[in-house]
Amino acid sequence: MNASGANMVTEFILLSFSCSRETQALLFILFLVSYILTLMGNGAIVCAVKLDHKLHTPMYLLLANFSFLEICYINTTVPNMLRNFLSETKTISFTACFLQFYFFFSLGTNETFLLPLMAFDRYLAICRPLHYPTIMNNRLCTVLVVLCWVTAFLCYPVPIYFITQLPFCGPNTIDHFVCDPGPLLALSCVPAPGIELSCSLLSSIIIFILASYTLVLRAVFHVPSTAGRHKAFSTCGSHLVVVSLFYATLMVMYISPNSGNPGGTQKIVTLIYSSVTPLINPVIYSLRNKDMKAALRKIRILTKISQNS
Repeated sequence: MNASGANMVTEFILLSFSCSRETQALLFILFLVSYILTLMGNGAIVCAVKLDHKLHTPMYLLLANFSFLEICYINTTVPNMLRNFLSETKTISFTACFLQFYFFFSLGTNETFLLPLMAFDRYLAICRPLHYPTIMNNRLCTVLVVLCWVTAFLCYPVPIYFITQLPFCGPNTIDHFVCDPGPLLALSCVPAPGIELSCSLLSSIIIFILASYTLVLRAVFHVPSTAGRHKAFSTCGSHLVVVSLFYATLMVMYISPNSGNPGGTQKIVTLIYSSVTPLINPVIYSLRNKDMKAALRKIRILTKISQNS
């Protein structure tokens, strides 16, 4: 069958996690609680930055954007996954599958842009503390953030269009909980080496981005005083933990979309960067930050006052 032929598949079946009904009910509760905590944690950071004028600085504006991104990111996968835990059919329409693909990977790409931007902000704060306020001002920060969002959402329309033109003549079962390019390309009736190659380029981009973090580490190690190095590590440590977790899982998954990872491994790795990191990011970024903790305490106090009035 040639690639211009009509798609015979009109919907896909997302197997998600194959287990007993009791286990699926337990997983539903576990992921629902995790989902709610993620929304609350990241939402609290967004509200804290919005309401506390002391946090209207590039560092916290980037953090608020990152938290908003995580809220959007988790909403592309978890609600449908929760529905599948309670569903007998576990189906997703052809259009909905590729819409999920588009938003999931556009938001994920945006994260790969925002994390280096946050690192660049910290690099300037450490290496150019006197010039930092003039170099990284709120206006430049806003422009860079908008550029990240726009660029990320322009990356995937063309690749997704070409994937949708591939003939999917069956079977239509995806051994995953998300419409991922690897399982989707495996269901195509014809090989698509060009699309696989374009997806594989992601690994090269990730390696380049990771290499840029050596600048941050180098700057930290070159801080002259021990106290200064400790403060720099305290500032950058939480960010580097998030970066390591996020990029390490991406490298495992997307060196090649058909890299031969077992289905179980794909699901676990995808869970880490799509659900676990959005859950723990608010903890990592807020627990060691005095200003953020103070802003969150103010929100709690204001909430209690509004409830009692």
